[in-house]
Amino acid sequence: MDGYADKPFEAFRVGDRASVTRTIDEAEVEAFAALTGDRHPAHFEGTEASASRYGRPVVHGLLTASLLSAANASLLGVPGAISIEQSVRFLRPVFVGDTITATSEVVEILMRQRWLRCRTVCRNQRGERVLDGWAIEMKDLPATG
Repeated sequence: MDGYADKPFEAFRVGDRASVTRTIDEAEVEAFAALTGDRHPAHFEGTEASASRYGRPVVHGLLTASLLSAANASLLGVPGAISIEQSVRFLRPVFVGDTITATSEVVEILMRQRWLRCRTVCRNQRGERVLDGWAIEMKDLPATG
């Protein structure tokens, strides 16, 4: 199962965290645009992006935010979990070639609902926060029989 740790809900503690790091390239921006249909000129070379406030194309915000899915999956392990809520704030632009580290950290454990409230953040290669937010994840019960 791609190396996901076996971690039951009861094993989680406040402060548990996981991170994933990825360098965003043009092929990923193209693939994301094809998948979502978002081909806004702000995301592509040779367009009006060069006349924008950033002077070059920016990576789709939700492409950056999607790295949090991998961080959450790494944190939650198996058996799986279901995302209940995710909020994000976009703080800085991300550009092709930026290396983004997405981190999810448990900040609260809601025992009755089997939910984990997580602080989520993405930082670029300079350590600057480019995105932050919160996630609520519901940890699955182990499969039976």
